[in-house]
Amino acid sequence: MAKLYFRYGAMGSSKTANALMVAYNYHEKGQRALLVKPSVDTRDGADVMASRIGLSHPCISVERLMAMTSDEVKSYDCIIVDEAQFCTKEQVERLTDIVDFDGVPVIAYGLRTDFQRNFFPGSMWLMAWADVIEEVKTICWCGKAANSVARFDENGKIITEGSQVVLGGNDSYTSVCRKHHKLGQIHPPVE
Repeated sequence: MAKLYFRYGAMGSSKTANALMVAYNYHEKGQRALLVKPSVDTRDGADVMASRIGLSHPCISVERLMAMTSDEVKSYDCIIVDEAQFCTKEQVERLTDIVDFDGVPVIAYGLRTDFQRNFFPGSMWLMAWADVIEEVKTICWCGKAANSVARFDENGKIITEGSQVVLGGNDSYTSVCRKHHKLGQIHPPVE
């Protein structure tokens, strides 16, 4: 039976690398996995899913997936969505339809919360509707589990206000534990 999986984690937890490895595993077994990401994620190009460790593969946009017919969707053995936090409620609902009516498993990867520790719309609906919810773990600089994404400025100071979506990488975001997010510490204090 097909299921909707939501695998969430803080930045740097290897979500994209994991998504690409899952797609490779399907390919290795002679099955077809469709890689998908929201069109707002243009960091590596509109039609490329790329991880920080150098893995990449062509993909399509979530918007293109939404326009696919049931027969087109059923030609795949699995749909893998990266950056799923950027999906809309309607797009997440369509992912549930793909599982429930087309019988195709969907594995969605994304951040659970933004830099202010608020849900992204896509993550909120995935948390509500996914059949299986799994955390992809990473650690804070202190060694504790990192469950918060911190946006920081050029001086290394945590930013707590601004637009929810600002694309960036290690130059503007890091993962920290809840305590260090509250304290505004993205690295050990200098003594």
